[in-house]
Amino acid sequence: MCDTWYYTYIMRIFKYRPFNRWAKDLKLDDLVLSKMIRELEKGLYNANLGGGVYKKRIAIGKRGKRDGIRTIVAFKAADRAIFMYGYAKNEKSNISELEKEALKKLAKAYFSYSENQLYKAVEHNELVEIII
Repeated sequence: MCDTWYYTYIMRIFKYRPFNRWAKDLKLDDLVLSKMIRELEKGLYNANLGGGVYKKRIAIGKRGKRDGIRTIVAFKAADRAIFMYGYAKNEKSNISELEKEALKKLAKAYFSYSENQLYKAVEHNELVEIII
């Protein structure tokens, strides 16, 4: 007889408040963002910026991913993901080194949050949780 244990986890997905406003303006659906995180879980991303921060492209409208928008996501497998920043390729070619370092620091801070701190961040609208 073989005992099999199944490990299940709930990946919590959040949007940083400025990202949330930007996503609303673009009418970027939470279902699309959730799908992006599933792709990240499979190792599908456009760039690993270090410190658990990834660049991921999203197709918008009839434009493909290449001409769509870019998102910067803090991602910790089997734990949490935070959409921190987004931009359109036609507005900005890439983020600067200074922005990259600031986003890595922000990711490190959010990865260190306890459940209670996450709850308070959501309660104070610093983070918006995606619930699908």
